[in-house]
Amino acid sequence: MKFKRTFFVYFLTIICLSGCTERKPTQFKDTDTYILVDEWPKLPPELVLGNPTGLGIDSENNIVIFHRAGRVWKEPMPEDKIQENTILTIDKQTGEVRRNWGANLFVMPHGLEIDKEDNIWVTDVALHQVFKFSPEGNLLMTLGVARIAGNDDRHFNLPTDIAVADDGSFYVSDGYGNSRVVKFSKDGTYLFEWGTFGDGHSEFKTPHGIDLDKHGNVYVADRENNRIQKFDAQGNFLALWQNKRSDQLYSVAIDHENSHLFAIDYMTSLFGLIVNGSDIFRFDTDFEPQIQFGRTGHYDGPKSRYHDVLVDDEGSIYVGDILNNKVQKFRLDKGN
Repeated sequence: MKFKRTFFVYFLTIICLSGCTERKPTQFKDTDTYILVDEWPKLPPELVLGNPTGLGIDSENNIVIFHRAGRVWKEPMPEDKIQENTILTIDKQTGEVRRNWGANLFVMPHGLEIDKEDNIWVTDVALHQVFKFSPEGNLLMTLGVARIAGNDDRHFNLPTDIAVADDGSFYVSDGYGNSRVVKFSKDGTYLFEWGTFGDGHSEFKTPHGIDLDKHGNVYVADRENNRIQKFDAQGNFLALWQNKRSDQLYSVAIDHENSHLFAIDYMTSLFGLIVNGSDIFRFDTDFEPQIQFGRTGHYDGPKSRYHDVLVDDEGSIYVGDILNNKVQKFRLDKGN
């Protein structure tokens, strides 16, 4: 009996050590570095930020946050809607609150997108729906049938994110229950879809985040496959980047001005009992690595679980951390 206990402890120790071991991070290829901005945002004491699952930026460069207030993820999903506000607009420079709304609308907030007209798009995974709001918060469009999951042209199954093209057409990553990307016209008419469950090209295991480059190419964070897939505007597979460093790849964001692609991952060890944290990656749009920091180095903040990522017009990075219920801002320092 003593031998068995000793062996079991030894076995767990070996797994822990192997799971916690990190290779050296990718070296920065240029002089760009990112500095964590302290005390951003500046939220009033009475405002409790829940899991910040979706981030967007409007035409005035304000940061919009979709969060869960006091709600936590649980299954089966809750029935009641969140009574507190869930959509928060933050001044990117001062970090102060400019707008706060979204009470009694959502059950389980997830993805957020701001289009070029400042309309706010969100997904609710519990309601199986996608919503479009005006900048003032007026409901303009609803897709999906509340609380009814499906995989046809009228239903979603736990949809995760949205990406809106310049012509107003949009893509929905759908999501936890389905393994597809669906494209709609500007008025919400179903156009086409692609993707099935699997790990081949054009297959997904939780398409979790989605964004578009200036050419209309579609980038999908294929979370459980721990990779990014790139498609053209018609859904034809172009390329992929496989993350071999961690467990899951959560989200992607395109910096159109500089043609940079950003991504975030998350890693645990010892069967998920130990949190190793997240990394932020920067590539060009052909997946050539440029910068990596966070869990693996070049970072002095707390261990985090990044759920969404955003880049502003100055190159600063914003990430929603659902482990500490914070939004972190990293200021770009271009060096000399």
